[in-house]
Amino acid sequence: MMAAEAPRKTYELVGQSARLKQVMRLAQKLGRGHWPVLLLGETGTGKELVARTIHRSGAGNNFVVVDCSAMVGPLMESELFGHVKGAFTGAQGNKTGLIEQADGGTAFFDEIGELPLDMQAKLLRVLQEKEFRPVGSLQVRKSSFRVIAATNRDLAKEVEKGTFRQDLYYRLNVVTMRLAPLRERKDDLPALINHFLHLYGNGHTLSSDLLDLLLNYEWPGNIRELENCIMHMVAVNTGPVLHTADAPSNLLNAAEARKLEALRVATQEAANGLPPPPAPSQPIVAPVLPLAEMERRAIIHALDYTKGDRVMAAHLLGIGRTTLYRKLKEYGISA
Repeated sequence: MMAAEAPRKTYELVGQSARLKQVMRLAQKLGRGHWPVLLLGETGTGKELVARTIHRSGAGNNFVVVDCSAMVGPLMESELFGHVKGAFTGAQGNKTGLIEQADGGTAFFDEIGELPLDMQAKLLRVLQEKEFRPVGSLQVRKSSFRVIAATNRDLAKEVEKGTFRQDLYYRLNVVTMRLAPLRERKDDLPALINHFLHLYGNGHTLSSDLLDLLLNYEWPGNIRELENCIMHMVAVNTGPVLHTADAPSNLLNAAEARKLEALRVATQEAANGLPPPPAPSQPIVAPVLPLAEMERRAIIHALDYTKGDRVMAAHLLGIGRTTLYRKLKEYGISA
């Protein structure tokens, strides 16, 4: 029996938020030129997807990814510039480096801030002179390409600290694009969820409680974390409907933390609204309320704050709409 084929990776920007549309328009415009582009943003925000969009909008050939965080040790120069036979122990033949492979196309330097200073100097010469020399060779070769660099670091601060060359920074920082984290463009979440369900699922859908959980999560790992989350849930669930119980533990823990924080705030507000302490002649009763009463007051406070909007109240409380409806019935609370 043949093994199931893995889903084909797609390289496209997904979403309809105003921020993403602005990124798409700028990427298409930059694709028609040849300017260096510096992409800034947290890990997992889709910097490579934006780089590929810029590349596809132009007329280049190869798109070569240079993962600067993965190139370590003495073979780094060989990976970038290639080498000739006998250049070092183990060099049994000629090797074409990534710089030469990018000739006529685009070189995407991912996590450029991880590149050591000595390699930064050599990369700067390539960008200025359009030429390089393979390791162990006396022959200078030419390579002309568009450069797109990406980093999750603040390169301006790295320049101040002396860990990144100022001249290379200015060479790369011609056009800068900052990609917003997923928590700042949650309008794109439904489209991204559907995209990954279509890519990895088999007709899977989400329960309303699970959808609320995904929409209320902050996604510190951004789009990459969302993709892994959908893959996890599809892998552990055999039925067509995904439920909250299928979510990774970090999402469930975050939801529980939001509930506890809402409960703490509600308890504090309830305590602040208690009547003055009794006179000394009366027995002193500590202002401690049963958990059920604190939860009931938190719900009433949220409904009062949102003027009866149950959807918004559920969002503030960090619970799903169906959970809120059940609690309203349980405590006899009317809108």
